[in-house]
Amino acid sequence: MKHLILLFSLFLAPAFAGKESQKTNQNFSSNNASHKRLKRDWIWNQMHIKEEIDTPLPHHVGKITSSVRNNNAKYIIEGEYANTIFKVEETSGDVYAFERLDREKKAEYELTALIIDRRNNQSLEPPSKFIIKVYDINDNVPVFVQKVFNGSVPEMSPVGTSITKVTAVDADDPTVTGHATVTYQVIKGDEYFTVDDSGVISTTRADLDRENQSTYEIIIKAKDAPGSSGDSSTATVIITLTDINDNFPVFKHPSFHFKVPENISVGGEVGRVKVEDIDEPQHRNTKYSFVRGDYRDTFEIVANPFTNEGIIRPKKPLDFEKVAEYRFDIEATDPTVDLRYFKSGGSRSISTVTIEVTDVDEPPVFTKLPYEFKVRENDPEIRTLGSVWAHDPDAAKRKIRFIRRRAIPNGDYIRVSDTGIIQLPKPLDREFSSSYNITVAAQEILEDGRLSDRESHAQVHVIVTDENDNAPELVYLEEPRVCENAAPGKVIIRISATDKDEISPRGFFKYSLATDDSNFSLVENYDNTANITVKYGQFNRELAKIHYLPVIISDNGDPELSSTNTLVISVCKCNEKGNFTFCEERAKQVGVSIQALVAIFICIFTIIVFFAVITLLILLRKRHKKDLSGLGRNVAEIHEQLVTYDEEGGGEMDTTSYDVSVLNSVRKNGIKAEAVPSPYAQVQKPPGNITSGAGEMEMMIEVKKDEADNDRDLLPYDTLHIYGYEGAESIAESLSSLESGSSDSDIDYDFLNDWGPRFKMLAELYGSESNEDFMY
Repeated sequence: MKHLILLFSLFLAPAFAGKESQKTNQNFSSNNASHKRLKRDWIWNQMHIKEEIDTPLPHHVGKITSSVRNNNAKYIIEGEYANTIFKVEETSGDVYAFERLDREKKAEYELTALIIDRRNNQSLEPPSKFIIKVYDINDNVPVFVQKVFNGSVPEMSPVGTSITKVTAVDADDPTVTGHATVTYQVIKGDEYFTVDDSGVISTTRADLDRENQSTYEIIIKAKDAPGSSGDSSTATVIITLTDINDNFPVFKHPSFHFKVPENISVGGEVGRVKVEDIDEPQHRNTKYSFVRGDYRDTFEIVANPFTNEGIIRPKKPLDFEKVAEYRFDIEATDPTVDLRYFKSGGSRSISTVTIEVTDVDEPPVFTKLPYEFKVRENDPEIRTLGSVWAHDPDAAKRKIRFIRRRAIPNGDYIRVSDTGIIQLPKPLDREFSSSYNITVAAQEILEDGRLSDRESHAQVHVIVTDENDNAPELVYLEEPRVCENAAPGKVIIRISATDKDEISPRGFFKYSLATDDSNFSLVENYDNTANITVKYGQFNRELAKIHYLPVIISDNGDPELSSTNTLVISVCKCNEKGNFTFCEERAKQVGVSIQALVAIFICIFTIIVFFAVITLLILLRKRHKKDLSGLGRNVAEIHEQLVTYDEEGGGEMDTTSYDVSVLNSVRKNGIKAEAVPSPYAQVQKPPGNITSGAGEMEMMIEVKKDEADNDRDLLPYDTLHIYGYEGAESIAESLSSLESGSSDSDIDYDFLNDWGPRFKMLAELYGSESNEDFMY
């Protein structure tokens, strides 16, 4: 589509061009038929206007003129501010401003000039742009960029030291001489500071002291048009003097007095001396020192970095009985003060310090620390090792009592008497512990006999020297084994020994065999070890698979001690390379200590007593139980059969739910009740039937209740179980088939045939003609 439009335009362009040229030629021929067309152009003066003109509006700006000579010509202007701020006179081309202009808001305006034919509004000349410039007048005051400026300078700085810079801005045209040129002047504080034309503030004096005045507030004026009294503005500048270390510390008091108890700890605080340094804290570096006095070895003065105070501390213990008062002079100075700015008045300050030592009740003082004693082990004759001694340092000179506080190892191995004598209640064993340590406390005995609550401690160290009282013991790393076909000289194992006693550097062990009648030999290595070797070779496993070889080991002590140790050697089968292929498993000897045996015996005895008590309780229970064999059931079975049951049962076919033979057995075993008249007297029971009394069941129940009440071993059953016997009142006695299946009844049930068709089934079941046995 775009290509079509482009082609269409190319075809139409020559046609339109021909028409335009034809129309132009016609115009030229009508207006100037006899001579050539002259070149036309816009003609106007340079357009400018001053800002803020105070004459009445409108203000003439300039004139636009065209060389077109046409009586119907008309001037117009276009642009953003055309026909609002600026308007043109149609015929003359004079341009007027209908508002007062402000160069600081807009410095120039761009407009477009046109000349058209009034009749058809056809343009007679191409449009032309022109600019109207607004000339500046000095109508703005220099304005500081901020109302308050801040600056700082070290105190005592030399003259001309720069502090800070201020800036003011003039909105007038800087290209116009004098309109935007800003000058500065200090109108307050000019005796200390000055400012140059660029706004830099500097000092005019070298004696600005922060300790006298730390801040200055000055006022700076900014104005334009140098050499004239133009408008101006002001700003405030706050100048702070920063501190330098130019002052020495000075004691607040000419003397200091302190009281301190004599038991103050070394390094504790006796008191503080205070100085005044008017410099800021970061420039306070006070150093204290002794000037006069012989006690600089007794006290030290350390400056507190936060408070600048001097802290007096003792370097060694004080003693009221020796020195009750100390007096010395101290000096305070600051080595970091800048001497270039040092003020007169002295570079150091001196004060007198008096320290009064007060008496306190001190604990006893031991004369020698620590105490060390040596004793031979297992020496029964030694009972006293020595003594410790302490005294009362106070003037009272009280007596001292000694008490043992702690012991390592814990136990009653070393004792301390009240007078400080170190005693041994029994000989010491070095093998148990080579050293013993105890802590002995010393307390003063007061006038009333009580012990003071203040005590001091001393450590007593007892070293036990060794005596040769332990024989060496055999040590080997693996179980000794030998091939049955081992060759003579074959090394079986290397043995060594250990001794609980101390071994001297030249000490050694001697090894030997207790018997020579064996196939083994012992070879010394002379390094406290020995080799067990094969003497003859060729062991016979059929004769002995394990050999017990006694080895004697002797030490080199005084006296010499020895022990016999049995080395168990297994004879094993080996392959042709000499590797073991089969060895018997040896029974390991397990040793049990006496303490373990005592514990085992106690456990066995406790178990025997426990079972004896259980057996006795079982026997007593059996003695209290009743003999229930007459009932034919055990107690648990009876309880299973006696359950409250309000129904009469399931009828004649209910033959499996309950076994009532237990209750019937009671009746058969001779329990008889009193005879009670039967309510069914009109019906005669068959002969041979044993009639039970009315209270037969009641008697049986009472018997069971009595047994339950008197037998304490039975559980408290509160329910009675059902029974199949109906009692003596029934003319048929029991109608249940349960009884017939579980008891040897001799009752003749043929009379049931006479009771009619309703009892025909019972008659067939219990009649004499029935030969079948029913199992229930």
